[in-house]
Amino acid sequence: MKIYHAQVNHLENPMGFRMERTVFSWKVKDAEGKKQSYARIRVASDAAMEHLLFDSGEDDKASSLFYPVKLDLEPRTRYYWNVEAGSDAGETAVSEVQFFETGKRNEAWTGKWISCDSKENRHPYFEKEIVPAKEVAKARLYVCGLGLYEVYVDEKRVGDEYLTPYSNDYNEWVQYQTYDVTEEVSKQGMLRVLLGNGWYKARFGFSAFEDKGFYGNEWKLIAELHLTYADGSEEVIGTDESWQVRRSKIAFSNLYDGEHRDDTLSELPLEKAVFCEAPKGELTERMSLPVTIHETFEPKELLHTPAGELVFDMGQEFTGIFKLHVNVPAGTKVHVQTGEILQRGNFYNDNLRSAKSEYIYISDGTEMDLVPHFTFYGYRYVKIEGIPDLKKEDFTGLSYYSNITATGWMKTGSDLVNQLISNVRWGLKCNFVDVPTDCPQRDERMGWTGDAQVFSPTAMYLEDTYAFYAKYLYDMAKEQSVLGGKVPHVVPSCGVEDAACVWGDAACIIPWNLYLFYGDKSILEDQFVSMKSWVDYITKVDGDNHGWRYIFHFGDWLALDNPVQGAEQVMGATDEEFIANLYYAISAGIVAKAAGVLGYREEQEKYQKLSEEQFAVVQEEYYSATGRCCIKTQTALLLTLKYHLSKNEELTKRQLLKLFEQSNHKLKTGFVGTPLLNNVLTDNGMNDLAYELLLNEEFPGWLYEVKLGATTVWERWNSLLADGTISGISMNSMNHYAYGSIQEWMFRHVAGINTMESHPGARNVQFAPTLNWDLRYAEAKYDSASGMYSIRWELSDKEHVTITMDVPFDCTAEAVLPMVAKSEKEAVAEVLGSEENGRYLLEPGHYEVSYQLSGWKEKTAVCVE
Repeated sequence: MKIYHAQVNHLENPMGFRMERTVFSWKVKDAEGKKQSYARIRVASDAAMEHLLFDSGEDDKASSLFYPVKLDLEPRTRYYWNVEAGSDAGETAVSEVQFFETGKRNEAWTGKWISCDSKENRHPYFEKEIVPAKEVAKARLYVCGLGLYEVYVDEKRVGDEYLTPYSNDYNEWVQYQTYDVTEEVSKQGMLRVLLGNGWYKARFGFSAFEDKGFYGNEWKLIAELHLTYADGSEEVIGTDESWQVRRSKIAFSNLYDGEHRDDTLSELPLEKAVFCEAPKGELTERMSLPVTIHETFEPKELLHTPAGELVFDMGQEFTGIFKLHVNVPAGTKVHVQTGEILQRGNFYNDNLRSAKSEYIYISDGTEMDLVPHFTFYGYRYVKIEGIPDLKKEDFTGLSYYSNITATGWMKTGSDLVNQLISNVRWGLKCNFVDVPTDCPQRDERMGWTGDAQVFSPTAMYLEDTYAFYAKYLYDMAKEQSVLGGKVPHVVPSCGVEDAACVWGDAACIIPWNLYLFYGDKSILEDQFVSMKSWVDYITKVDGDNHGWRYIFHFGDWLALDNPVQGAEQVMGATDEEFIANLYYAISAGIVAKAAGVLGYREEQEKYQKLSEEQFAVVQEEYYSATGRCCIKTQTALLLTLKYHLSKNEELTKRQLLKLFEQSNHKLKTGFVGTPLLNNVLTDNGMNDLAYELLLNEEFPGWLYEVKLGATTVWERWNSLLADGTISGISMNSMNHYAYGSIQEWMFRHVAGINTMESHPGARNVQFAPTLNWDLRYAEAKYDSASGMYSIRWELSDKEHVTITMDVPFDCTAEAVLPMVAKSEKEAVAEVLGSEENGRYLLEPGHYEVSYQLSGWKEKTAVCVE
């Protein structure tokens, strides 16, 4: 029996994070027992756990998903904790000692905000010589630099994070980070903070057509170095006018256009730092996960293009920076450009719109490795000019994203489907750079709420995303607090203050999904005001005449069924008013359910009544007396089935199948319909069609992209035409994750690890695989909040299947096995136990069963029940 993944507030050993509460969670593996008999949480002031501040005792009601402990936390203090758990087999396990360390909390700052001449483009180092008075026992640096910052002691970089202090609405809140610098400042040295522009001080957002900051145009820095000496005394060194400013060789940076470095520039005289006004937002502890380098890529090939260019093909599209080795004569200009695709074999980046996505270096003749500081790129291809003898070993791609941990893995017998699975995960990695962005490469890179909402279940299967989304939702609530509950299209909004259905409904859907996947109601407590205020905002706009319907809504964005077609068509055919009113009802219902979980009975009744009223409005407006949906689109009928809007669901299914017959079994859905598509089909007995859509290699479909060489998920079904040429450049990305939401269905119904709303935190899942001869086999693992589930099915021939399943400690599962022949039921029951209503109830353990199939459907080569 072993405890793993012990976390506080869904973070492992956090330092300097926002700590409004302390909620502990853990997982257990390798246990002989089936159930947890007790758990014991202890919190101490020392790593030896001798000076206890809290001891729960052996609590037989403790949940490993969510164990809140009330602690009176002091500023700048490290706490230690562990968890002990017992099983019903008499085993005991104790976790390793974990820690969490608070930031300054409500403690006043002695450091002051300082700045320099911000009209000078050369990026500043703010410097202060540190001379410890005695032996240093502990040193902590609390720091925030705007727009972006990096910390050095002498020439050594502190930490491994990029893009600090990260992206949020700096008018509402500003994050500082905490660093353990005990080793770095134990001797005399120069503390140096290099500042860049980033989201704060450079062009960013839709209105950014000049290099001008949205939030400010002045570099700002605040820092405190706390030295604790071996004799117990302390010294605090804060930012003030005694700090000096030295100019770097970086002459330009922003997130869209890249970075310029000129090593031939002469040294400028030292400047004195000056006091400046604080940014508008409250300075507070961090919530952003660290953005760090996770993978490195060597070029797959050095291409000599028909246009005479030298272009690296990295083999995979990713987000991050690079390391380039240079050894060129003084005065040489090295020009690096990045792109996603080739066109006619040549370098291409016109679809990045105004984003230059480049790096310019002027050499002083020194041989060195170049690494950008204050920009990032979404790229696969790299064009380099200025290095005539360029070699593959000169370039290394550095992939970075927020520190999230993989929780879901899947593989099938189809190489194309496996590449799609890889594309979905890389789409996630590329767009989880502090904010869940739409794309990482063009002049956008913004936290679009709609994309984040539709992809969130897939993300929660694939990665541990609780803390990542919690920060995003905190951003969202901050925006709403000054917008009367309105949820802007993008968060942080960067001046975009319009709202729309499905996009804004992320305020309700994402926290509810987090609760369902993690079983921790803290997220509902944190976000309930946000969730409620979004629905209240809609109610206000809706008024007495359905006003909510009549503002602009994206609707089924980028669907293919608009009767007016064209390369730049973005609107689907499904009535946006219908979608708007329906999601109003959906979100009101989610608020009611959240209120129920939290015990807010009055609000539960209020929003449940509102939800029912709005569902009734939709049914009255858009359905005939016989239950026929009056909107004849795939998406409208999918919504009808998912939310049981018609009293005649058989009619709805016939309508939907007819539409697919008319489209030659091709999808026409957009951002609303696609995430629902295959789940709804499978849930309504049309799994054969769902598989047909997945495995379709022609336009439009997921494998069409794969066949054309995609390594991430496209924004549009037709981002590239069949001959590999781009379909348009006004809005076309090869790296959007929204349509990667198909992976949720693959976990739920292809592999068959189906989480259930009735059991938040995956305490119980449904194993319900669906078999397909073209795949031959599928396997998946899901390290849920409750532990590791796994499943594999394999067809040895068209008549026999072997299925293996694993249920983690303290969990249960119900297995719904496909097409068990009557003659096989007794043998299956010997392995899995008795059957109840077609379900086998499984306790923790490993199960393997082989049996003969019945009901094979030759026409589509898909197994159905």
